[in-house]
Amino acid sequence: MKALFIGGTGTISSAIIRRLAQDPMWDVYLLNRGNRKDTVPEGVNQVVCDIHDEEAAKAALDNLGIKFDTVCEFIGFHVEDVERDYRLFKDITRQYIYISSASAYNKPAASYVITEGTTLANPHWQYSRDKIASEEFLMSKYREEGFPVTIVRPSHTYDERSIPLGVHGTKGSWQVVKRMMEGKPVIIHGDGTSLWHLTFNEDFAVGFTALMGNRHAIGEAFQITGDEVLTWNQIYQTIADALGVELNAVHVSSEFLAAVGDKYGYDFEGGLIGDKAVSVVFENSKLKRIAPAMTTTVPFSRGVRIALEYILNHPECRVEDPEFDKWCDRVIEALETAKGSI
Repeated sequence: MKALFIGGTGTISSAIIRRLAQDPMWDVYLLNRGNRKDTVPEGVNQVVCDIHDEEAAKAALDNLGIKFDTVCEFIGFHVEDVERDYRLFKDITRQYIYISSASAYNKPAASYVITEGTTLANPHWQYSRDKIASEEFLMSKYREEGFPVTIVRPSHTYDERSIPLGVHGTKGSWQVVKRMMEGKPVIIHGDGTSLWHLTFNEDFAVGFTALMGNRHAIGEAFQITGDEVLTWNQIYQTIADALGVELNAVHVSSEFLAAVGDKYGYDFEGGLIGDKAVSVVFENSKLKRIAPAMTTTVPFSRGVRIALEYILNHPECRVEDPEFDKWCDRVIEALETAKGSI
């Protein structure tokens, strides 16, 4: 069977590619700009092309002359991206898998238990609204023309290159980890008791590959997350435990973070109020009927240690963010001043 991945070197897709590279049933192709060739496993075919250049992409696909069993879109963020994909792939694939987002679910949800039938609506985050619009276009093509789409909605998936957090700057999570190591206070949104799922990318790959080439997945949406549910307090405490340091947590309301973060370029309205501030428990029985092996094999207590070992041994993963560090200090100082004035 032949699979084409648009992208293929990101947090989620890289684990899937590694899994498929070991599976003799699949012949795997990547279509991307070739910027991370060193991460591509042996035996995986690479088509170097910018998918946003539709004419060049069509020429590259015509040159291949292949009809794919599945095409997987990992870098489609706007409806224009999936409209282009529809034009490119409608005649040359038996399945098109679109990576949407669990942040597309209604905020606030009527229930913290989330299924694929939960309403899609997110007034707080444009990213999520773009994913919803993309889903709606693809499903309309399925209903009207039989375009063989499968929708996948990941939640918070991570790999060895980054520590998953609720509040961090634009340069990633390292600055927060560094603050922990230095004994500085770190910000946790809300009171830290909202529920959240974290999924290691190797676990995610088990669920995803079970959908590939599966006729029962056509015309359907699936959320893919691990089974482990943690509070944000537990998440931050697990990170501190792995570092061997005391957690110095400061709890700050998500609304306040959104208000004071916006002028510094931190979209906490979208990332928190529209996503992480809300308790969610994903009910994954629909996926497990197709992928019974999908479960949490890498709990966060282990995954965070895998990530920390990798990050501490790879300087390129330790990106300093002094502006965010100063912003944290200002927010915490403002809170302490406000407390003292009451």
